[in-house]
Amino acid sequence: MLSERIRILDLDGSLLRQKKLLERYRCDIISLRGFGPQARHFISRQTRDILADKLFNTAKDSITFLGSGDFHHISEILISKFELPITVIMFDFHPDWDSRPPRYGCGSWVTEVLKSKPNVRKFILLGVSSEDISSFNLNGAYLESLKDDRVEIYPYSHQPSKTFGKKIPGNISLEVKRGLLFNTISWQELKGRNLPVFFQPFLKRIPTKDVYISLDKDCLTNDYALTNWEEGKFSLEEVLSLLKLIKENFNLVGFDITGEYSPIVVKGVLKKIAAYFDHPKKIKALGLPEGAITKVNEETNLKILGAMRA
Repeated sequence: MLSERIRILDLDGSLLRQKKLLERYRCDIISLRGFGPQARHFISRQTRDILADKLFNTAKDSITFLGSGDFHHISEILISKFELPITVIMFDFHPDWDSRPPRYGCGSWVTEVLKSKPNVRKFILLGVSSEDISSFNLNGAYLESLKDDRVEIYPYSHQPSKTFGKKIPGNISLEVKRGLLFNTISWQELKGRNLPVFFQPFLKRIPTKDVYISLDKDCLTNDYALTNWEEGKFSLEEVLSLLKLIKENFNLVGFDITGEYSPIVVKGVLKKIAAYFDHPKKIKALGLPEGAITKVNEETNLKILGAMRA
């Protein structure tokens, strides 16, 4: 059962601008602003362990805000605190399951959880529709995790993807057409479906009663979220309907939310290069006043919190 308190990991200041949220809820604010530039995008093992120590005695059953999606890899630290068997359900425009370095990065943290936490019995990715599951990028994904349906992936919408020279395990969430050199993956798209009805059989396959949710608001259209990343395709109503379904059927042991917007401030040459090449150059938040960005993101946060507290 989730705690009534809200936990804010203040890495970039984005949540402290959301005054209604701070006034309406009892928030434990953990000051980590000094780690922001070195934690954004990816972290070293040393920094990861320092942050893990700082979070050790905080309430792991809180709803936790992480700030920008550039810090989504902090979810790996939060999930690592659980020893009981859990299922992780992630809403994200990106799969975050790259098998290439860095190990603790916002594009690879799901892979780290899958490799290091056997108690995470299943990992479900919802709304993934980015180029990270396109034919070119998919070859660097942790495809082995599809074996035995440990990972299920449901894009909001995406064309079939091809892999070259890669073995694709059988998986209930996708269809694989095997060829001599290429395998073609056809995805079960969520677009146009009655999502609560579609997911009724899916709920029965979740092997644990305890569920952890990780939500990156870049899965939403920019009517509902202004982030540092591309625009997703979910409406807020669709996401809320699925959150309600999960809440009604499982015991929620943790829930983190990323996808605020904050100026990209990084420390080190490698981070500057990664931030330049990985971040999209055209996003709706660029050029908008800070107050307008905060208003959109805060309203969505309040609706998510309201749905989880109902």
